[in-house]
Amino acid sequence: MNTTRSKTLQELENCDWGEPSFDSSLVSTVHRLRRTPIEEFTIEDLRVAIGQDVGLPHLIPLAIERLEENPLAQGDHYPGDLLKSVLVVDELFWRTHAALRAAVEIILLRAEHFLQQSTEDDHKMLKESLNEAAEWFRSSVGIDP
Repeated sequence: MNTTRSKTLQELENCDWGEPSFDSSLVSTVHRLRRTPIEEFTIEDLRVAIGQDVGLPHLIPLAIERLEENPLAQGDHYPGDLLKSVLVVDELFWRTHAALRAAVEIILLRAEHFLQQSTEDDHKMLKESLNEAAEWFRSSVGIDP
């Protein structure tokens, strides 16, 4: 059992943000997630927290595990929304976490291969969205397309 995963981001980072000081659904959600054991995070929870650059050193490895199971894992929006959130993480994070970056590149290649083979029309928008995020990811970390 991974004891780190039974902890919250608040515990892992030794930082209590307190109650939200701004009344918005997103702010409330992020504050709630900081108090949730990371082993309980859903795909959507990961997508939201990662999209807000919260707890990346703790959440990106968990997101990678989920994406290795299904590169197009879906939160509340569309297939691949978790991968897209991971791909657009700040380049400084990727530059300082080379092993995680390499794992994401493999997942991205798997997702791209699947989408290239797909003939479903509903994957057209997903392909475009993922292509944009993939280009940003690769250019930001110096990977040739």
